[in-house]
Amino acid sequence: MIAGNTVPSRTSLPTLPSSAENTGIDYELFLDCVHCGLCTSACPTYVELGNEADSPRGRIYLMRAVTDGRLDLNNDVRRHLDLCLDCRACESACPSGVQYGKLIEPFRIHMAKTEPEAATMGLLQRLLIFGITPYAWRTRMALAPARFLQRTGIDRLLTDLGLLRLLPDALRRMHDMLPRLTRHPGRLPELLPAEGKRRASVALFTGCAADAMFPQTTLATVRVLRRNGCDVWVPREQVCCGALHYHAAQLKPAQRFASANVEIFCSSAIGPQVDAIIVNAAGCGAMLKDYAHLMHDTPMAARGRAFADKVRDVNEFLVELGPVRPEHSLPVRAAYHDACHLCHAQQIRKQPRQLLEMIPGLELVPLAEPELCCGAAGSYNLTQPEMAERLGKRKTKNILAADIQAVFTGNVGCLLQIGRYLKQDRPHLWIAHPVDALWASYTGESLHVG
Repeated sequence: MIAGNTVPSRTSLPTLPSSAENTGIDYELFLDCVHCGLCTSACPTYVELGNEADSPRGRIYLMRAVTDGRLDLNNDVRRHLDLCLDCRACESACPSGVQYGKLIEPFRIHMAKTEPEAATMGLLQRLLIFGITPYAWRTRMALAPARFLQRTGIDRLLTDLGLLRLLPDALRRMHDMLPRLTRHPGRLPELLPAEGKRRASVALFTGCAADAMFPQTTLATVRVLRRNGCDVWVPREQVCCGALHYHAAQLKPAQRFASANVEIFCSSAIGPQVDAIIVNAAGCGAMLKDYAHLMHDTPMAARGRAFADKVRDVNEFLVELGPVRPEHSLPVRAAYHDACHLCHAQQIRKQPRQLLEMIPGLELVPLAEPELCCGAAGSYNLTQPEMAERLGKRKTKNILAADIQAVFTGNVGCLLQIGRYLKQDRPHLWIAHPVDALWASYTGESLHVG
């Protein structure tokens, strides 16, 4: 039993295990964990399975045992570590300040180097996750057939006939997650001026999957920022944040994406004039803010740190700036779901709720287990579909129990995952980003909610 092992203290380890260098982990980070177990109730996989090896302290013990040479990196160890969502809820719960993300991510890179053939993804999954999704234009083109099928009603017919069951599992799961796709407005102008008196100058990170699947949220973000007196610069050549690759233990591609973004956003012509780099997707924001760590061993380390210091989630930035109060009533009973990489990785909880509570007529009600992962976790719902489904249904059950008309969350993965599991029971429930609600209240737009 993991819990029954005696864990050496910092002082009882006179020398650094030689294998620690191979894993790329600062061994001192292991020693921050005192194995108190306060993290277990916050861990989605432990809450679902009750297995100590599927808890944060259990996984830390496994990683440390492998690093020390006391345990082989076998398939059982890999399975427990692969099942981790990297939601970082344990970091919020930990009284000792354990930086779990800086343990699990490099260790997964080590696992990939040690036995590349043990990767859990099939060829089609790899194509979808690494060959299409990180590229905004490719994602938009890949979604074109789905958009056509939705608009013509053929998609519903194929569903009713059961023909979609003939698709490969990865494609079928991605189809099931698709929202109702709207027409993409195309490339935004490179500079959109503030409305009224200029209060700030910002650069917008549009992302890849987020903008392709929810272009209306990208537009709402730009419009809300302009309404709040911001000049908005949208760099033409920006690329994926690198999170999909990094979380899948592909360090070098993630660093290449990061280097490109740093070059583009910190260019001598624009970069110094920008007060903040704005992002509206929690997963992207957490990755962008972690560029200093991602690039620590590259020549771009200092510039990566300067870039990361400017990154702000849109909710965070608007509250810091002092938002213009919306005037139009939005009579809806709603709840807010905390995206893991917003509340745990970035420690942003109050700001989205503050913006929503400003909206006249909107009643914000509490949601049970608001910080428990919904099971999206980047590509997790493709690589670990069984656990993703369990967590998705658990989140859906809590949403339905709240008796609401709308649920808001700040991440594209959460929007897709929650939408997928609400389709059957509440297909007309409004699932959106807080900026969508804020823009609706600014303009008085009529929105259909169920």
